[in-house]
Parts: sequence; structure tokens; C-alpha cells
Amino acid sequence: MSISASEFLMGGGIISAKFPQVGAVVTGRIVREPEVQQQRDFTTGELKFWGDGKPMQQLQVVLATDERDPEVADDTGERALYVKGNLLKAVREAVRKAGAKGLDVGGTLTVTYSGDGEVTKRGFNPPKLYTATYTPPAKAAADEIVSGGQQQAPAAQQAPAAGETAPQVSAEALAALQALTPEQRAALGL
Repeated sequence: MSISASEFLMGGGIISAKFPQVGAVVTGRIVREPEVQQQRDFTTGELKFWGDGKPMQQLQVVLATDERDPEVADDTGERALYVKGNLLKAVREAVRKAGAKGLDVGGTLTVTYSGDGEVTKRGFNPPKLYTATYTPPAKAAADEIVSGGQQQAPAAQQAPAAGETAPQVSAEALAALQALTPEQRAALGL
């Protein structure tokens, strides 16, 4: 993945998603093609390798979230998830449950820090455990139409009641909905 000239000039690195306590949730629409990259040591910045010399990999997924850091003047809400270890297991399971083949731009990914695992090395913190849900792009677009662009838990989404007006729909969501086949529309209950 390459960064734009403006991002390079202004030091526009993407803010990492944070999970400070059990129960923390990060949710958003995938805005860039996920990228496999080599892991780096957190303290030294050196590239990490397995004992056999193979590079340790991770998947960077950039989400458009509702989060904003008041200390960052131009925070767009984009957050980078670095998918590896227990997070990789959770995201892989979410993609399978969604019936998808992978993570796609326009899909919605929600990750919850669900608890701590067992300490495996003395003096280290326990590994974080996660749960995840994934909604593929076509379903995410339909959900956006139903929710009026608000990110909600799926159970909370519903059509307007009698007498209410329908929510405004983004051009992107409408185009995605119009591109659905009749079978896809039926599967989504549209």
C-alpha cells in the first residue's frame, strides 16, 4: 500500500486502533485494500522473524470509524488494525461466518476485546482475546441504507416506522445496492 504525497508530507500515519480494557470495541468500514506486511518489534522498530528465518507477517486493515482523538487536530477517524495472533483467529472466524472469502473494501469489521488468555511467558502480560464480526460490502451497503448511515449493532437496525421518513442514503451505498443480483437482494430480505 502506498501513501499519498500529502500523507507523506504531513506525517499522516494512520492511528492504530486501541483496546485499552476488556469490552473495548472498534468498528468501521474497510476503506483500503487490506495489506500483508512484516511485523516490527514494538521497541526497536526492527523487522521480526520466526526462528527459522521466515518473516513474521500481519494484516493491516484500515477502518473508517466514528472515533476521534481530541488531541489530533485533523483526525479523520481512520484506524489501523494490525491483524495477527488471537486477532487473526477472531477475524478469520468472522469472515467464515459471513460466508466471505476475505476482507473487502466497503465491508464492515467489528472487533471486541473479549478477555485475557493465559500468560505463556513469565513477566509478560497475558495475551488479549478478541471476538469479531464481518459484514461483506453488499450487506454493509444495505445495512447503511436501513440505518441511514449510522453504524449500529445489527439487532438495532430497522426500517422506519409508519409515518416516519426514510433515512438519506449515500450515493456509494445506493450504487452498491443497485448492483446486487436478485438472489443477493432476496438473501438480504430486500
